[in-house]
Amino acid sequence: MKNAQEMHFPFSNSIDRRSFLKGTLTTAGFAVAAHAMRTPAFGQTGRHFPSVKIARDRIIREIVGLRPYRPEGYVVEAQRVGNKLIVHNYGHGGAGITLSWGTATQAVDLIRDLPVASSRRGVVPRRFAVIGCGVNGLSTAIMLQRRYQEGPGTVTIYARDLPPNTTSNIAAGYWSPVSLYDSEVASSKFVDQYRAAARISNRAYQLLVGRDYGVRWLDIFTLHRSEAAIGPLPGGSDLYPQQIIHRDPGNYFGFPIVRQFNSMMIEPPIYLRALLRDFYTAGGRIVVKEFKSREEIMRLREPVIFNCSGLGARQLFGDEKLVPARGQLEVLLPQPEIDYAYIGPGHMFPRTDGIFLGGTFDPGDWSLEVNPEHTNQIFSSHESIMRGLKISA
Repeated sequence: MKNAQEMHFPFSNSIDRRSFLKGTLTTAGFAVAAHAMRTPAFGQTGRHFPSVKIARDRIIREIVGLRPYRPEGYVVEAQRVGNKLIVHNYGHGGAGITLSWGTATQAVDLIRDLPVASSRRGVVPRRFAVIGCGVNGLSTAIMLQRRYQEGPGTVTIYARDLPPNTTSNIAAGYWSPVSLYDSEVASSKFVDQYRAAARISNRAYQLLVGRDYGVRWLDIFTLHRSEAAIGPLPGGSDLYPQQIIHRDPGNYFGFPIVRQFNSMMIEPPIYLRALLRDFYTAGGRIVVKEFKSREEIMRLREPVIFNCSGLGARQLFGDEKLVPARGQLEVLLPQPEIDYAYIGPGHMFPRTDGIFLGGTFDPGDWSLEVNPEHTNQIFSSHESIMRGLKISA
């Protein structure tokens, strides 16, 4: 996803690891001092809901982004092209952050039996290239380091955009595998694959909860008009602890049925910078480079290449099934007192850097311009929810 207003950063073609680490430690210190993560108690009943201040003069930015969406689901597969092994890991729709550790694991598993090359001088060190520096590129690169690290330079990331200027940076960051595939098109084999990835990823994020990675548990409320709308939660209901069904519109947003549970919020600006730090600490290398064709990629020196290029895989590898799914977010001034999120007609997620309001998903739309009609729809739906909250209060 791209911000509606492009940001440009004066990166050189290679990043100095020592300089980065010095800067990231300083920045992390300021971030921790400036923001306190709030983790509400589990299973609160009759709780107080501070009101979200839905007002246009509180907008601090409007974000438009393009999710890499495949109706049949994401691609994790390996293919031989000449003397290279290409491992694909792309097409995660609105679940790129959510599934990142799971699909990275599935992708790296595909080279588990890769033979070790040798020469007259002995064993040739493994070298891996990763295309893309969003959440899936970074997760895949770190997973490769964990399994195959043989000194500095084992894994090199090649990418045009680095955090904070990636698609992943402007995602809302709510943990739930949604906007991922079309149930009428995807195979049962894929559904099993994605559910396995969801479990792997859910467990991985639990181990990262805390200020350092910007991951926290949060009370989530889904708002429903009928019993028929209550179904299994995405990825498996058992991944969402402390579930409660409320049928008390006088206390819960004015809706007749409200489901409460807990899930994790991942704040991309904090999280992606922490991943970059971990990658550099383990000896990783980044080259800022834009690829125009698959032939350019094939000229890389590394024999094994992981394609985590997101929507770029459409052009680079000719995947016509990969389409953009446009989303628009309205970001309001932060409200530290908001200790819950809701999903109904639209969604609201509180973060330390703002209140994120959304609810649009438009497959096939390539526009990165803010749509005033979508802005009006987003504000109208959230204003209505807040009116219900005030009535119930």
